[in-house]
Amino acid sequence: MIHSGANIVNMNIRRQSTLRAAAVTASVALHNGQHTKLVMRPAPVGNGLQFIRTDVTDRDNVVPVRPDLVTGVRNCTTLSNAAGVNVSTIEHLLAALSAAGIDNLDIELDGAELPALDGSSEPFLQLIEQVGVYRQPAPRRYVKVLESIEVRSGDMWARIDPCERLELDVTIDFAEEAIGHQRLEIVPDVRSFRERMASARTFARLHEVAALQAAGLSKGGSYDNAIVVDDDKVLNPTGLRFDDEFVRHKALDLLGDLYLGGPILGRVTTFKSGHGLNHDLLMKLYGTPTAWKFTTMPMTDLEIEEEPFLTSVSA
Repeated sequence: MIHSGANIVNMNIRRQSTLRAAAVTASVALHNGQHTKLVMRPAPVGNGLQFIRTDVTDRDNVVPVRPDLVTGVRNCTTLSNAAGVNVSTIEHLLAALSAAGIDNLDIELDGAELPALDGSSEPFLQLIEQVGVYRQPAPRRYVKVLESIEVRSGDMWARIDPCERLELDVTIDFAEEAIGHQRLEIVPDVRSFRERMASARTFARLHEVAALQAAGLSKGGSYDNAIVVDDDKVLNPTGLRFDDEFVRHKALDLLGDLYLGGPILGRVTTFKSGHGLNHDLLMKLYGTPTAWKFTTMPMTDLEIEEEPFLTSVSA
């Protein structure tokens, strides 16, 4: 629910943000099949986003959200700290945090993988909106793209160009008739994310499922948290939420993967990209010092003192 100041929604957010209160959820994890509890706790200005593995007590259990800590990109994005503590399938939560503009958060987990919930970002976004977003009295730092950067792998590619806001242009092309060729263009602010992306679920092709499970993945996958496709058929009894749900989810994954480096001002265009290429693009961008700079949005004293605009609870 959006309250006063709703006209700000489509502008770049000027202030750092956290949650107004703790938010809790739990479910089976998609890949390891274990039941996992997640608690998002408000954090102070400058804290950043970090995962805290509450089940790990014998070594450093804090895993900061940073692109250089990515250690796995097979079917999901995995982070690891120097002590070898992992957190995986982070992209659906990060997409929701990106859309809502959350910068500072301690995210507690009692397992190595985030709960899958329904396989989309919608349950995470609903949690955020239920407890409310608090805009903090400090400027938000953006990564402003200055030069175009591109990465390729075979016929797959991803590119980021200078832009005054974040824009996504995502194209997928699958042999399966049920998926096929789909494209989505979107400016992923909280409103468009809620309406067009948040509820799009992760998906797998039937012939991949056995291979994933043999590799120790998708142990918790089901029709409750993933779309399964067999050539021209969607096997889920409830069908699709959108005709182009597949490309919407790929855009959701991209948004989450990009947020590993914080909020970006740039236009990102991808063709047949996945977590690996998304990460390659981010690392090439940050590895090219002339291609980006940090920037903030000017703030007046009034803007520093005003009430948060995104909340569903009273102050």
